[in-house]
Amino acid sequence: MLHTRTTPAARRRALRERLASGRLLRMPGAISPYSARLIQEAGFEAVYLSGAVLAADLALPDIGLTTSAEVAARAQQVTRVTDLPVLVDADTGFGEPMNAARTLQLMEDAGLAGLHLEDQVNPKRCGHLDGKGVVPREEMVRRLRAAACARRDPDFLLMARTDARAVEGLAAAIDRAKAYVDAGAEAIFPEALAGEAEFEAFRRAVDVPLLANMTEFGKGRLLDARTLEDLGYNIALYPVTLFRLAMGAIEDGLRTLAAEGTQESLVPRMQTRSRLYEVLGYEDYGAFDSTVSDFTLPPGN
Repeated sequence: MLHTRTTPAARRRALRERLASGRLLRMPGAISPYSARLIQEAGFEAVYLSGAVLAADLALPDIGLTTSAEVAARAQQVTRVTDLPVLVDADTGFGEPMNAARTLQLMEDAGLAGLHLEDQVNPKRCGHLDGKGVVPREEMVRRLRAAACARRDPDFLLMARTDARAVEGLAAAIDRAKAYVDAGAEAIFPEALAGEAEFEAFRRAVDVPLLANMTEFGKGRLLDARTLEDLGYNIALYPVTLFRLAMGAIEDGLRTLAAEGTQESLVPRMQTRSRLYEVLGYEDYGAFDSTVSDFTLPPGN
């Protein structure tokens, strides 16, 4: 009730334990604190916060227009209500290496379990669109070193994302990943790999936890959890899935409401009031309130 029952430190340790378990960690992207609660209830073991989703929720394109403060504020809202570790997309660190260092501390303070920084230039764009640019490898290394030096909790996970596959090719992306590990990255997010053979090549070359981005409408086909686990990946990421599902349902509902003049035909597809109250723990709040307000003071007090 009101907040999570676990500490950020415990959630950070839990993320590291799950990454070391040898099992694939499936990580859906939340679109709100409430959706993070649903992810937990569905039995998943971690939550993701996508920069693209936050930007879209603000009706902005994913080109680096959001700020570190906006991301941290949304992150804190989510970590308040879920006992799962939360990994956040911190884009390019929102500026120079010093900005990346401050971003990491903001995300630590928000209760997150980790973040990833990417090597795109600003303005950045969705990792599965053409025309991306990446900064020189040395610049990204400085970005990561600054973030690593700023970290206060050694269990906070620092992940590096490289977008170099689409710009410089697979071999260069692997070389960058190795340099990023040397600079302090503890996990790697290779963006927009072209197929299973490239996922396999990356796994052979890089000896830290790897994340596979299973975003819809991307460069590669969607691989199932068994395939990704067989390839040796540690995280399967579904960053925008819930947002796309929700927005598709909203658009369909609006069309129906406009055409029919009533929402009656939509009611069977809605979450019920009782289910909403169940997720929110409505009865617990009522019980708590009565214990606060219904009391008598002992004599003499």
